Amino acid sequence: MSQKDKLIEEAGQNTRLAHIGNDPRAYHGFVNPPVVKGSTVLFPNAEAMEKRSQPYTYGTRATPTTDALCAAFDQLEGSAGTILVPSGLAAISIPFLAYLSSGDHALIVDSVYTPCRTFCDTMLTRLGIDVEYYDPEIGADITKLMRPNTKLVHTEAPGSNTFEMQDIRAITDAVHAYSADVVVTLDNTWATPLYFRPLDFGADVSIHATTKYPSGHSDIVMGSVSANAKHFPALEAARIAMGICGAPEDSYLILRGLRTMGLRLDQHQKSALEIAEWLDGRDGVARVLHPALPSFPGHEIWKRDFKGSSGIFSFVLQAEPERAKAKAHAFLDALSFFGLGYSWGGYESLALVVNLSDRTIRKQPIEGAVIRLQIGLEDVPDLKKDLEAGFAAAAAV
Repeated sequence: MSQKDKLIEEAGQNTRLAHIGNDPRAYHGFVNPPVVKGSTVLFPNAEAMEKRSQPYTYGTRATPTTDALCAAFDQLEGSAGTILVPSGLAAISIPFLAYLSSGDHALIVDSVYTPCRTFCDTMLTRLGIDVEYYDPEIGADITKLMRPNTKLVHTEAPGSNTFEMQDIRAITDAVHAYSADVVVTLDNTWATPLYFRPLDFGADVSIHATTKYPSGHSDIVMGSVSANAKHFPALEAARIAMGICGAPEDSYLILRGLRTMGLRLDQHQKSALEIAEWLDGRDGVARVLHPALPSFPGHEIWKRDFKGSSGIFSFVLQAEPERAKAKAHAFLDALSFFGLGYSWGGYESLALVVNLSDRTIRKQPIEGAVIRLQIGLEDVPDLKKDLEAGFAAAAAV
């Protein structure tokens, strides 16, 4: 490790983000690594080609641009290696295929990202893998569900859409005490490695939809998977075997997004928490689902383990069952600054109605519809005014 690398390791968050994943001296002094696009890489002679004795051999394997982004994530995560994949869902599915085989048993948290559940219930089941869902608040009792053929435990902290907190340290300690060979994966998209580092809490693999906060501008679809030394080789082997790779131009834009991620996240966090506190106890709101609120059931775990919260949370719009859908639609249709769209992590605010019909344990709240908000970088008074218009429209239904 160079002297500069040592200084970066000890530096503050925004200093690190400004200096990871780039070495200007390697690129004639240019601050940003260049976008290296290509498939074929030439070798100097036949022996070098046979032995592949050079850093780059083919475009799907790696490029200087994708390597720069992987190096940045390794420094953020404390991981032994990172792979880049074309989407957040691919960042979940590739590790599952890397670590699971026919006849294996996988435990998946019930508050999981819906496309992940779809992948498990279709592809994994078809491949002969036994998938079982568990309560996100199970903690160390996860071992009660484990079997001799359990090979993977997938976690999310917090959970998608309803934001249940998981005690990751309790889960990882229990799982690895049961069997050191079981892989614990964690979807860390909500917190990013700035606010939570899964490998520091015993997880083996950290998963991100880099589409979200690392990009920050709603113009990139990509995922990353970072693993510890024990489990990275199998992850990289699976990626190579399936020909999966991240695009150099997208990698460049993610690197550019990383430089401001700390500043953006800080603003997302402040604005989201201010709006969540404003909603908490407000007429028309049954519950606010935000881990940083003291009223939230998983708040103590969040406070103990996390360094911050991001810009996405949900609330339950009070409504009788027969009027819940109509009120939710009226609420959304009255919004102006909040766009109606999927994804999150960009500069703009978004809203949607959460569909929890796929849940088997943590089901739809009985008090009304769940509205998920992504709080962007707009001024909070403007966003509150927008939400007030939504509440007025819902009340009129």
